Amino acid sequence: MARDAAELSRRLAQNVEAVCRHYLSSGRRQGRYWLVGDVRNMPGRSMFVRLSGPDSGPGAAGHWTDAASFEHGDLLDVIRESCGFVDFRDVADEARRFLSLPNPPPSSVAAARCSPAPQGSAESARRLFAASRSIGGTLAERYLHWRRLTNVSGLASLRFHPRCFYRSEGNAENLSFPALIASVTDLSGAITGVHRTWLDPVGGKAPVDTPRRAMGNLLGHAVRFGAADDVLAAGEGIETVLSVREVLPALPLAAALSSNHLAAMLFPASLRILYIARDADPAGDAAVAALTARAEGAGIEPHVLSPQFGDFNDDLCRAGLPALRAKLLSQLRPADVQRFAGPAVPVS
Repeated sequence: MARDAAELSRRLAQNVEAVCRHYLSSGRRQGRYWLVGDVRNMPGRSMFVRLSGPDSGPGAAGHWTDAASFEHGDLLDVIRESCGFVDFRDVADEARRFLSLPNPPPSSVAAARCSPAPQGSAESARRLFAASRSIGGTLAERYLHWRRLTNVSGLASLRFHPRCFYRSEGNAENLSFPALIASVTDLSGAITGVHRTWLDPVGGKAPVDTPRRAMGNLLGHAVRFGAADDVLAAGEGIETVLSVREVLPALPLAAALSSNHLAAMLFPASLRILYIARDADPAGDAAVAALTARAEGAGIEPHVLSPQFGDFNDDLCRAGLPALRAKLLSQLRPADVQRFAGPAVPVS
């Protein structure tokens, strides 16, 4: 595979400008470089691709650097990110198709594979998640730490995108901001949607009307932290359930993203105990009532977890971790305290 990748990369570099014109069509040539917003073909000028240079090495033709995100790579990375591929086999297949058609018409197979997914669709959500990267060391991780959420490194359902499109309602201009990207999955683990939280590089959420939006197929599904078996805790917001996770790191959690979606969340077949992390408002109370009734009808034992303030992230930020721990542990079954909180947390 390594030899195949090296050969494909070399052959792509021999056609570097054609590659850029096809996969980075939002950019343009300037001197010895192709300038574009980023490797995902966003408009801008922070990423530059070398159009000439030696056959190998950091300065070789086809090598690129993004001055804003510090990402870098070769033309195989361009194909992977611009097309939203995950597996190398798909990247290699696409590269071979392109190399066999150095000037592909718009109706070619290559163009079809890279055609935009319908806006707001599950496929568009999967491509966005694939084009994002892990949150470690990113603005997304700093944002969560600012919300007092420190136990977030390595969570597979959370990623970071340095420039995620934001479409303002009633405004034709497309903006972009860094964003925390969360995968919405069904009970089998397949991605059906994503949730985006646009961020301000200075701190907090981006200065837009709706800094949080979800897209894709959401009904019945959730952002999941851990695989549920017989016990699960579910709540509305990502930050709410992550706050519960600060105290109960081994407890499987699900964020349904809204009160209506929480009420309609689907249950794993093995589920026997459902903890409902309540938001203290009328919509939250309605969601708890509906979900409690559905759980009891399915033979599942519901337990409501109530915050001191508006939600459990409010509790964490305003009262601190010790107070949140005491509040949560007092509402759990003793067996679940021992099972999910860990030996370092006192039972009483």
